[in-house]
Amino acid sequence: MQKNIDPEVIKSVTQLRAALHRHSYRYYVLDDPEISDAEYDRMMQELIRMEANYPDLSSPDSPTLRVGAPPLDKFETVEHSIPMLSLDNGFSDADISEFDLRVKRGLDTDDAILYTAEPKLDGVAVELVYENGRLISASTRGDGFRGELITSNVRTIRSVPMVLETGKGRKNPSLIEVRGEVFIGKEGFKRLNDRRLDQNLPPFANPRNAAAGSLRQLDSRVTAERPLEVFFYGIGRIGDLDLESHGDTLQALKELGFRINPNIRSKITIEAAIDCYRDLSERRNLLPYDIDGMVIKVDSLRFQRILGATSRSPRWAIAYKFKAIQETTQIADIEVQVGRTGTLTPVAHLVPVKIGGVTVGRATLHNEDEIKRKDIKIGDTVLVQRAGDVIPEVVKVITSKRTGKERTFNMPLSCPVCDSSVIRSENEAALRCINTSCPAQVKERIKHFASKGAFDIDGLGEKLIEQLVDKDLLFSYADIFQLKEDMLKNLERMGSKSAGNIVREIEDSKRITLHRFIYALGIRHVGEHVAGILANALKSFDKLRCAKSDELVAIDGVGPVVAESIVEFFKKNENQKIVYDMMTSGVQIFQDNADKQDTLAGKIFVLTGTLETLTRSEAKRAIEEAGGKVSGSVSRNTDYLVAGASPGSKLKRAEELGVNIIDEETLKKLMTEGIHQAGIGGQE
Repeated sequence: MQKNIDPEVIKSVTQLRAALHRHSYRYYVLDDPEISDAEYDRMMQELIRMEANYPDLSSPDSPTLRVGAPPLDKFETVEHSIPMLSLDNGFSDADISEFDLRVKRGLDTDDAILYTAEPKLDGVAVELVYENGRLISASTRGDGFRGELITSNVRTIRSVPMVLETGKGRKNPSLIEVRGEVFIGKEGFKRLNDRRLDQNLPPFANPRNAAAGSLRQLDSRVTAERPLEVFFYGIGRIGDLDLESHGDTLQALKELGFRINPNIRSKITIEAAIDCYRDLSERRNLLPYDIDGMVIKVDSLRFQRILGATSRSPRWAIAYKFKAIQETTQIADIEVQVGRTGTLTPVAHLVPVKIGGVTVGRATLHNEDEIKRKDIKIGDTVLVQRAGDVIPEVVKVITSKRTGKERTFNMPLSCPVCDSSVIRSENEAALRCINTSCPAQVKERIKHFASKGAFDIDGLGEKLIEQLVDKDLLFSYADIFQLKEDMLKNLERMGSKSAGNIVREIEDSKRITLHRFIYALGIRHVGEHVAGILANALKSFDKLRCAKSDELVAIDGVGPVVAESIVEFFKKNENQKIVYDMMTSGVQIFQDNADKQDTLAGKIFVLTGTLETLTRSEAKRAIEEAGGKVSGSVSRNTDYLVAGASPGSKLKRAEELGVNIIDEETLKKLMTEGIHQAGIGGQE
């Protein structure tokens, strides 16, 4: 700690920060700035200079963090305390009227329900967490249940408050999780692409892709240069705010300093909401940002709680989507793809066409029934749309454009990859390859098995997996654990070092939580969320393997289709053998928090150099299982630097900041005995 800092300096820094926070609030939330942009920039530069001269005065909520922080090695993941569910979609007035009737049935009333209508921005959903009025973390929506931690990147967005306002007699809540949509406006997008072209860089395809890519930069200084904006639309957990309606919530958020879309209308009937949709649709192209529809929400928070949610979406909200942007193109060919469960899916190869700023070259045709219903032929001129502005699909054939040269397409009578028989089960539209050893299925299952939410084997990517299967080195995902360095090093784009790294990653992955293991198996209908439900309910893989259908259906969140799929999976001899082979290869499953001792709870570690007995991945995994966190860079928040042989610049940085520097043996002692018993203190 620097000694004898002039009290006037401390006062100046404090006043500058408060002034910059206030001016950001007036500019972005109230749309009523008191100073020019040039004056704001001058104040920011002065604060940057003072914090550089007096580093001990730095603060995690300083406006200077908007310029970015040192790069990360990778993003950590975080679980949302309340899932960020997706919305059901409506595409017509009739869909919205039916939604209103469902709401009334759910509330057992014939009375008119009041709603809030708000523009649906075409951006990236995020969640920000504030404690005692200060931003402590920010994450992406991810799969709705877990997202990536992007706090440093979100801090660079000028319309994000670092500290909350306390005016109008409202005190800061002790805890509040706020949800919003990050986007890039039309003018900002044009300037960004002009700058990229000047630098001989490829332009972004559309504002949404640019916003998503900007938020996922490991170097937040890059994010700081992108024209990101945000509007906030709701909350997750909340502390001590007394709110009765969604409209009240939005007003409270605005008073706390959050930017709220000015086109929101609250406490209106469903008929007025439909009128708002028509108005928004007409003004869509005049808005300074892209929207792809309007969200309609039940306004009463009490009614929202009564209506609840399905596992996928809330029952009290619906997205009324704009008519999808459509373009005409031609089907050059139709290919049949085989997925990991054997489903045969026809895919149209299109003459590339731009739809809403995105070049589309492929579109799903779903199944044989869909092709027959739409009378689709190879060579047809078709109308293609990005349904919901996301998934390309063929809407219809323009029959007047037919020349007679078009060719009828028929689904294959056998698997196009392995030539095995295909079947169509009762009540299913899809054909399915019956050969579980089909190379296409094997490849997709292994890709899924090694993916981030499953065994997370770094380096075992799509191209390498395809090589390994094609060369008969992998027949199932259990074979991954039999791979050796000499089997890999002679493959395309692979050398001894890369091969060694992958083998170490495979070895490190053998210890895995129960819910990730269940998800990795690729059981039909069992995604990450259902895998988590099963792990929490059953606590043991053996219980899952031996469970009967009625036992599984009794678990909240598991339906009969999922239950039957699980039972059928474990009935098959080949699946039983794969599980057995994995266990004999050393795979260890543990319940997500069962053997976690929390001896390192709340402590932040950084690793540098080469450790003696642990790989970097093993050390990271061990620290996290003991309740600690591993960061990629040293900061004042770092508790311990674990230094191995040949440490890098992190060691010097840790010495400068007075961070505890320990070796591998000391780390093991901390994990075994705990921080206080070991007598090696961290930051308090």
